[in-house]
Amino acid sequence: MEAVVFWIAAVFAVAGAVGIVLQRNPFYSVLALVVHLLALAVLFLLLRAEFIAAAQVIVYAGAVMVLYVFVVAYVGGLEDPLTEPAPPVRVLSIVFCAALLAELSVAIVGSGLKALDTRGAELEAGFGSPSQIGELFLTRFLVVFELVSLLLLIAAVGAIVLASREEERPADDLKADRPVGRGTAAP
Repeated sequence: MEAVVFWIAAVFAVAGAVGIVLQRNPFYSVLALVVHLLALAVLFLLLRAEFIAAAQVIVYAGAVMVLYVFVVAYVGGLEDPLTEPAPPVRVLSIVFCAALLAELSVAIVGSGLKALDTRGAELEAGFGSPSQIGELFLTRFLVVFELVSLLLLIAAVGAIVLASREEERPADDLKADRPVGRGTAAP
């Protein structure tokens, strides 16, 4: 039964990831990301990491996706792309994509197929529990954890600075952007 659930979740995870990249509408791309994150949560459950699966659903598939939906709704989708990629960029992207596919294929075939006959890694008691995650964050991954918190702080300050610049525009500029005859204060 575990194998069936694994393959179903794996198919949904890959399909969600491909859907994120291939969708031209940002709203559908966000929905594909939700599918991908939920499939990852199922894979965490198969690893018996219930806390990580719950955090995945609550934090990422819940709160962060709501934020993404609000951003997409606020910014809106673009009808046409801003620029069309140049032909050399298209060729280079295909070459890099093929190289990455070849590298991943060699890595999977070289190391992953040996583990198919085994039962998998032995999990110690408390794997994925909040206490074990907290211990790892405060010992082995302390520097990375603090760097991520610093990066999030910089992003929050940057968002505030960008939002304040938008508000500082002179009133004449705001009137020039508004179409004539629209709104309650139309001239």
